[in-house]
Amino acid sequence: MKQSNFGFVLLLFIVFYMGLRPISGRYFGDMATYNRYFEYYQAGNTILVTKDLLFHYFMQACSKIMSAHTFFLTCAILYIVPLYIVSKKWFKEYWFYAFLMLAGSFSFWAYGTNGVRNGIASSIFLLAISRDKKIFQAPWFILAVGFHTTMLLPTLGWVMTWFYNVPRSYFYFWLAVIPLSLALPGFWQNLFASMVEDDRAIYFTDDAYADSFSSTGFRWDFLLYSSMGVFVGWYCIFKKRIQDKVYIQLFNTFLFANAFWILVVQASFSNRFAYLSWFMMALVIVYPFLRQHFVRNQARKLAWIILLYFVFTYFMNVIVYG
Repeated sequence: MKQSNFGFVLLLFIVFYMGLRPISGRYFGDMATYNRYFEYYQAGNTILVTKDLLFHYFMQACSKIMSAHTFFLTCAILYIVPLYIVSKKWFKEYWFYAFLMLAGSFSFWAYGTNGVRNGIASSIFLLAISRDKKIFQAPWFILAVGFHTTMLLPTLGWVMTWFYNVPRSYFYFWLAVIPLSLALPGFWQNLFASMVEDDRAIYFTDDAYADSFSSTGFRWDFLLYSSMGVFVGWYCIFKKRIQDKVYIQLFNTFLFANAFWILVVQASFSNRFAYLSWFMMALVIVYPFLRQHFVRNQARKLAWIILLYFVFTYFMNVIVYG
């Protein structure tokens, strides 16, 4: 079977496997909350929330024409299909390898089954940055932020690269926030909590949510995970002198968003902020391998990278948190 044909089979399998899962808060976290909202709108009630309005308008519209099960299948389509579109746009006939990396990411399953609107918003963001012109990127950015306001962080990072796209500066900034986070953890948590106006601010300061993230404190394991993307970008840009503007923008945006997470890494639920950079990491790693030839036996090295990337995901999701 050709890789493209296998890719389409994988795409369809993931869409239906994820989209037709049972509605359960026990196994899929916030899915039960989304289902309660859906039933609330299905009963003819009006929208009361003031955040993530576009997602709630979307949910309200869906509640009038489909069942809850069909709604979650629709959400899976909106989450997964854009990843295929982005992979196809950037990597042409090699799209399958990028899509495989995205689907094998540590955050992929959680973003699609627990943080449903987060996942859709992140995929819309990737769709935005894959467009060639700023005028076509902007509407997708607005849509992503409308689905989940946390997409403001990576959007801000990408927009910054329009005006300043020097990777060395972003890299040194990323390095600098590590000792800053270690030295002043409470300061950064309180600072960012004061800047967040909705109930998400509680994730920075309330220890009542600590149990939802296995262990709190400085997460060296997850910093090591993030460092995989940082190392690949550093190696490709600084050592191999890759000059691809889009890749440098992607790398700089990843560094910017990941640096924010490092500052609040000791907060409860800091994984939700880590996802704001992790959803890009597969592309940060795979992009140069599929666009340029810069190392010997590149195909073999890419195969090992994909395997190791998946092994980490399997170990964390099945062995550690399973």
